[in-house]
Amino acid sequence: MKKYLILLMLCTWLSGNLFARIDPPTLEIGAPAPEFTLPGTDGKKYSLKDFNSAKVLLIVFTCNHCPTAQAYEDRIIQLVNDYKSKGVAVIAISPNDALSVRLDEMGYTDVGDTYEDMKIRAKDKNFNFPYLFDGENSAVSMKYGPKATPHVFVFDKDRKLKYTGRIDDGEKPGTAKTHDARNALDALLAGSPVPVEKTKTFGCSIKWPDKRDYAKSAATEWAKEKVEIDELKLDGLKALLANDGINYKLINVWATWCGPCVTEFPEFVDMNRMYRNREFEMISISLDDIQRKPNALNFLTKKQASMKNYIFNGDKYQFIDALDKKWEGSLPYTLFIAPGGKIIYSKPGLINPLELKKLIANSIGRVY
Repeated sequence: MKKYLILLMLCTWLSGNLFARIDPPTLEIGAPAPEFTLPGTDGKKYSLKDFNSAKVLLIVFTCNHCPTAQAYEDRIIQLVNDYKSKGVAVIAISPNDALSVRLDEMGYTDVGDTYEDMKIRAKDKNFNFPYLFDGENSAVSMKYGPKATPHVFVFDKDRKLKYTGRIDDGEKPGTAKTHDARNALDALLAGSPVPVEKTKTFGCSIKWPDKRDYAKSAATEWAKEKVEIDELKLDGLKALLANDGINYKLINVWATWCGPCVTEFPEFVDMNRMYRNREFEMISISLDDIQRKPNALNFLTKKQASMKNYIFNGDKYQFIDALDKKWEGSLPYTLFIAPGGKIIYSKPGLINPLELKKLIANSIGRVY
C-alpha cells in the first residue's frame, strides 16, 4: 500500500509539472476578450472596461528584450497614430516573467522585462499606448494564449475576437508586404468580415513563470566556464585598439586594489553574458603589478569572469598613453571601440550600466 501511495504521488507530481510546461491555448476566433486589471508604465491601472468607447480594440502581447518585439515597436506607435482618430484603441501587455529570462537571451536589448525596465523602455520610445505589466504571474496572458512576442489580438465593438496573429509578414522594418493587423482593423471599421482571421506568429517564446528553472540553470553553466588571464605587452595593446575585425570591443581597465573597479566589475560579467554571442567582445585588463597575477586570476575566478582577461606587463605610463591620450590614469577606465578602432565611448571612474548597455545594443543592433 505504501509503495502504491508513493507511486501515485510521483505520477501526480510528474503530471503537474508536465502540464505546467504546456503553453496555454490561444483564444479562439469569436471568443470574448478576457477581463483584466493590470498596472501600466504610467503608474495607472487599466481594465478592459476602460476601453469600452473604442469601436475596435487591438491588444498586442510584446516585451522589452526580444529583437522581434523591438523591431515592431515603431510600427505599433504608427498604428496608434493612424487609427486612434478612427476609434481604435491599442494596448500592449508584457506577458513575460522577468526571472524566466536568461542573460544570454538579452543580446539585443539594454533592459530586461521587469516592470521597472518596462517604464524605461516606454519612456525611451515615447510609447503612445498603455504598456501593461502581467509578469507578476502571467495570469491574464494565459487567458489569451499568445505564442510569441509580438502577438496581436483584435476585438470588435462587442469585444469578440476577430483576428489573432502577426502584425505583418516582415520582421525587418520596411520589408512587410502583407499587413494583416491593418487589414483586420480596416475590415472591422468598414463593417466587413476580416479577410484572414488567424495567422502564425514569429518571435521570441513567451517566458512563462514555469521557465524559471531553465533561467536558473544558466548560473550552473556559467560557473563551469574556464577563467584565464594572459600577459599583455604594449604591442598587444596596440593590436587590441586597432580592432581589426567585425566585433565591437568593450575594454575595462581595473585592479584588485581599486574599490570602484571591484564594485562595478559584476556589471561587465553580465554584459559579457548578454552580448558575447553577437558581434561583441568583452576584454578586461588588470593593472595589478605583474607579480600579483595569481591574485588577479583569483579575483576573476570568483567573479566567473570567463571573458578575455589580460594583465599588463610593462610600463604603466606607456600603457596610459597608448590606450587613450585623454586619460589621466585613474582607475577604473572603460573604452568601447568600434570595428576599425574608433573610440565611441570612454569613461574614467564608475560607468552608468544602463547608459553603456544602450550604447552597445544600439551599436550592434536591436533587430535581426
